[in-house]
Amino acid sequence: MQPAAGDEALENHLGGDEAKNYRQYELDMVAPHVGRSMLEIGSGLGHFAEAFLPRLDRLVVSDFDPYCVEQLEKRFEGRDDIDVLQFGLPTEIPIGEKVDTVVMMNVLEHIEDDVEALRSLARVTLPGGRIVIWVPGYMQLYGDFDRKVGHVTRYTPATLRSTVSKAGLDIDVLKPINFLGGIAWWAAVRRGGVGYPDPRLVKIYDRTVVPLTRFIERFVRPPFGQTVFCVARVPK
Repeated sequence: MQPAAGDEALENHLGGDEAKNYRQYELDMVAPHVGRSMLEIGSGLGHFAEAFLPRLDRLVVSDFDPYCVEQLEKRFEGRDDIDVLQFGLPTEIPIGEKVDTVVMMNVLEHIEDDVEALRSLARVTLPGGRIVIWVPGYMQLYGDFDRKVGHVTRYTPATLRSTVSKAGLDIDVLKPINFLGGIAWWAAVRRGGVGYPDPRLVKIYDRTVVPLTRFIERFVRPPFGQTVFCVARVPK
């Protein structure tokens, strides 16, 4: 099942005020693959999904945690073009019309039956539509932090390819990203024994490592990274 709010808040610390560059990095990676209707899985308090509103005709936000769902309903109250759902994957998703894009940021790694979770998403995605997947990379980086937030696994491109293919999806994009972040994570969490990202270190990381990583990855495809990024496509 998906993580509860406490786990999500802990895991997505890098997406908050301490790491605006990192959040922009996420948005810039995902945005080119988003169509006109979007379902976000694990929306939390809705900050990430809200950034896509100018380009969308329809938005569906969702979470497993009742508190997050309550906050999402308050945040988007009065918006006829936005639906708020509560469910955990895998399941039959209670959505009306299918969407052309599903976005899941740091969710799939929490789910034991990840193949069936993707099949659930494929059933509510239009033929030819995309499922954008952002997951932590490489079991060499697995540590106390991963256990604390309930990660079942960390993926490699090969293991994520296997999961996506077993779900019956095609692959448009599949690659490791945030190479320098992976090295920093290994040094801090695996070697340094840090169980939770220190906000002071996060700020330093955001101001220095993230811009440098983005510059390098414009020219070089990294062989390894803190994250594995995938854009899967539902067959037509």
